[in-house]
Amino acid sequence: MSNTDQIQRFMFDEQDIRGELTNLSEAYQTIVSKHQYPEKVQSLIGEWLAAASLLSEILKFDGSVILQARGAAGIGILMAECTHDQKVRAIAQVNGAITGDTIPQLFGAGHIVITISPKNGSRYQGIVPMDADSLAGCLEHYFEQSEQLPTRIWLECDGNQASGLFLQKLPGAQDQTDEEKEEQANQWEHITALASTIKQEELLQLDNETILHRLYHEEDLRLFESEDIEFDCTCSRERSAASIQTVGKEELLEIIKEEKQVSVTCQFCNETYSFDEIDIHAMFATNSVSDNSSETPN
Repeated sequence: MSNTDQIQRFMFDEQDIRGELTNLSEAYQTIVSKHQYPEKVQSLIGEWLAAASLLSEILKFDGSVILQARGAAGIGILMAECTHDQKVRAIAQVNGAITGDTIPQLFGAGHIVITISPKNGSRYQGIVPMDADSLAGCLEHYFEQSEQLPTRIWLECDGNQASGLFLQKLPGAQDQTDEEKEEQANQWEHITALASTIKQEELLQLDNETILHRLYHEEDLRLFESEDIEFDCTCSRERSAASIQTVGKEELLEIIKEEKQVSVTCQFCNETYSFDEIDIHAMFATNSVSDNSSETPN
């Protein structure tokens, strides 16, 4: 397969419809290998990652898309994040036995939140009700109701890799005639009906050009250059040090008296950062110098 760990956009030349194909293999395996998740949760993480990758292509700025679900059943939290340049990470919190197959059964009472987080600017959040059996169905309802953009999404994961197909009907010209609107609606129905024939193994195993040829060999479409997808965690020793400083110097030194060190483990990648007494004195001494240097003399 030539499109592993890549996302690729395409556009129908004669219709106001855009699409994307994404696949995560090595990136997905790296993420799930860092935790002992149940098989069902691993599969859901694959779907969440594929969905976050597809949604990130909507971004027109530097930033990220965070797709997070909170529930009250077997799965408490499931979160996937993808940046504008296709850096991904994900995590899940399992509260108990995983039962059922649908999103409402797996999460119980809860909701899905889509967070658009620009590098510069304010965050935007959209609430997605768990009103469909699958993540794809929930997202389709969200776009239809909140964004007024007819959207179809197919998400698959076999435990080794995850793939997704995204189709969206773009707004037509405001001065369209009734006949043109009807023709556009018919085109959308035709394109999505063809996409619905795709099988799980085809979406997971075939390269993008083969998939699109099988589905749309009679249509005129443009296939854009693909982008690589990779796992990337934003944790660091510096960030971990900054997080523990909120506890306070004296309390940290008390912990070190009992534990010999203070350790911070990243929930995403399981990397552990440890700090001893010398580290604690150094980080607060650095802060003190920085604070003093920023003061304006009288």
